[in-house]
This record gives sequence, structure tokens and C-alpha cells, in this order.
Amino acid sequence: MRTAGNSTGFTLDISGSITALATPFAADGSLDLDAFGRLLDQQIAGGTQGVVVAGSTGESHFLEHDEFERLLAFAVKHVNHRIPVIAGTGEAGTAKTIATTRLAKSLGADAALVVAPFYVRPTQEGMRRHFLAVADEGGLPVILYNVPPRTGCDIATETVAVLRDHPGIIGIKEARGDAERIRALAELIRPDFVYLSGDDGSAHQAMLAGAAGTISVVANLVPEAFRAFCDAARSGDPERAARETERLAPLIDALNCAPNPIAVKAGLAALGLGSAAPRLPLVELEAGPALVRVRETLAALAPLSSAA
Repeated sequence: MRTAGNSTGFTLDISGSITALATPFAADGSLDLDAFGRLLDQQIAGGTQGVVVAGSTGESHFLEHDEFERLLAFAVKHVNHRIPVIAGTGEAGTAKTIATTRLAKSLGADAALVVAPFYVRPTQEGMRRHFLAVADEGGLPVILYNVPPRTGCDIATETVAVLRDHPGIIGIKEARGDAERIRALAELIRPDFVYLSGDDGSAHQAMLAGAAGTISVVANLVPEAFRAFCDAARSGDPERAARETERLAPLIDALNCAPNPIAVKAGLAALGLGSAAPRLPLVELEAGPALVRVRETLAALAPLSSAA
């Protein structure tokens, strides 16, 4: 893929097991940077190869401006160039996205994950102009992010094919996991443009087809297991990938019981990594069969906190 160096000598490589980090909150709803630091340490120790800060899993649109700054600055300092730190900077409007991307650059992020403009339902031409403007003016390498169920629009493969020619657009996170989309995006892969899965359930199929890695939710909870899963799928060995997929499938399925990041935050709380409560209008996963299943499937892969 296209690489980008900086003054520290760090070379950007966006591939492998990448975690879309949840944002831990304390019991009073404030940022829990102590838990966030422990989450980052857990990720790096588990072999995670990159992290996304303040993406949709990180409740980005619920963070105040100063919280975004504090969270990203903390991550950049704590990681200290050991792995890439990717900032979620996508907004519904182009000017605001550019401003947020510039802020992320000033805070030391290595790249920007820019979701398709949500709610406003732009045309393909509007999205083309939007992403080109962010790549031209934001100051960071851009990873496109397509997640139609959340945004109400779909970045067409034909639009991606045009956007990948911009030197500042280095890849796409694609959350559509259907076979046709996986095949179409795999055909767009080249050394300077990566395809990353954004759907844990179909990630093995995408990586076997040539995707460079996965930006994952479940990796918050089991980074070591997810790294093994990515390594297996990227090796091109279907049998090895199938074994790792079978190992992770129960937990991935369990997390689908509620809108993201409700269930993953319940899992993080069980691991002693922040409160289980997201910010309104999202609510904590209530006691019942779904919570029991999250805890049981997680316990099969990782030791739970004695305080949980």
C-alpha cells in the first residue's frame, strides 16, 4: 500500500488486525482515561496492528470537542508510534469534516477514517467531491468508510475506483459483507490502495479474497484471538481461517444482540475496562439472556475481571 513517513521515521502501514476502539466512560459518564490506557495496553500486548480512536464504536458523535481532543491526544502519546493511530473525523458536512481532520493531524494522528456523510444522503457526485476535498485540505491520509445502514448512503464501487487515484486516499473500510461487494472491492486493490473489512461476521471472506485486514469491534475484547484470526485469513489458508472463524463466531454473534457499541461495552465492563453504559440515546445492555450470552462467550476466550 501507499506509505507515508513523518519526522519520527514512523512508516504508515494500515493492515492486519485493527481495532475500532470503544471509548470507556467512568460511572459518572466522564471519560475514563485510566481505563482507556489499559485498553490500549491490552491491544498492543495482544498484537493489534492499528487502532481507530473516536470512530462509530467510540461514540464519536457523543463526544464534546474537548473530549475528542483529550482522547486522541492521550492515545497518540500512549501509543507512541508503536502502531498507527487512526482518527475518526467524518461528519455530515464537508467543511466540518475538514476541520476535524486538521485537528486530528495537529494532535498527531497518523490517518483519518472518514465515514460517508450521514443522514443527508448525498449523490455519488457529492460524495466524490466530499472525499476529494477532505483529502486535499485535511492534511492526513484518508481511509474511506462505507457503512450504509448507519449513514443512509452507499459509496458505489465505481466511485471508490475514481477516489483511489487521489494520492491522499489510501484505502476503504467496507462494512457491507455481501459476496458481490467483497468481490468488487477486491478487484480495486493495488499497492497504494487497501481494502479493509469493516464487518466482523464476513471479515474472513474479505481477507481470503485479498482484503489487507479488518477494522474490528470484537477485537476490543479479544485482541490476541482476533490477531490470530486475521493472520490465518490473510495467509490464504481456508482451513486455518475456518478454525479461527469458528473460535470467534460465538462472541461475534453475541455482540449482535444490540446496536454497536452497547454489547461491546458490556463486555469491556466485564473485563474491568470502564462502565458498561454508553451515552444517550444509547442505553446499557440490560440484565437478561443477551448479557449472559455476551459474558459467557467472552469468558470462553478471555478471563473476566473479578470485579465484574
